[in-house]
Amino acid sequence: MSNLFVESWGIGTPVVLVHGSLATGAEEWQAQRPLADEGFRLLVLDRRGYGRSPRADGEDFLRDADDIIALMGDGAHLVGHSYGGLGALFAAARRPDVTLSLTLLEPATFALGQHHPDARALVDEVRTLWSQDLPDEAWVIRFLKAVGSDSDELSPELLSAAVPLVPLLRRGRPIWSSNLPLAELATASFPKLVISGGHSAGFDAICDDLAERIGASRAVAAGAGHEIQFTGPLLNEMLLALWRRANLR
Repeated sequence: MSNLFVESWGIGTPVVLVHGSLATGAEEWQAQRPLADEGFRLLVLDRRGYGRSPRADGEDFLRDADDIIALMGDGAHLVGHSYGGLGALFAAARRPDVTLSLTLLEPATFALGQHHPDARALVDEVRTLWSQDLPDEAWVIRFLKAVGSDSDELSPELLSAAVPLVPLLRRGRPIWSSNLPLAELATASFPKLVISGGHSAGFDAICDDLAERIGASRAVAAGAGHEIQFTGPLLNEMLLALWRRANLR
């Protein structure tokens, strides 16, 4: 059983929502609350090191995968954003028998898409930032801009809450690892969907490569930026269509 802090919204088929870096689950997934009225039980976790879950020295998508599997029970849909997409991806690959569907929102699969110059430029920028000795506030602003989350549009409260979480991100398991379970996902029969936010040619190339390699459907939430879940109804309609298709299998 997981010892993470998990909120449960609604009653019905389980859906595990896995947040990205620098925010808690409830902060990232509020716009998905209406899905709890559609016959789904949304399990909104705080990953290790975040919110009310146990502390951690650094993010670890492999440990996240273990935690996600512990929440899946006899079957669950998985939705993962950014770094959280890595944990969801590994969980689905390890337990395809209880994965009802997998949706990845600009996952941090930075080993992919490297045949495309814009993807290489994105990864190079983020890798370079990791080695720079900057104050946490300056570092997080640079990081958010690199991945397409405009810090100028964030409230001062959200930005100030993100700064203490920078060490957790910087000490995390590296996101450029090429040891991804692509073959396992490609042979899995559950529906898969990869969504980008239509703001970055680099992320588009990474998502294109991932979708092709694992046999996923591909969608673009035009103008959403990196925080695709904040679009609310646009993403929610995509998720409902996928989940209902999965129920017909």
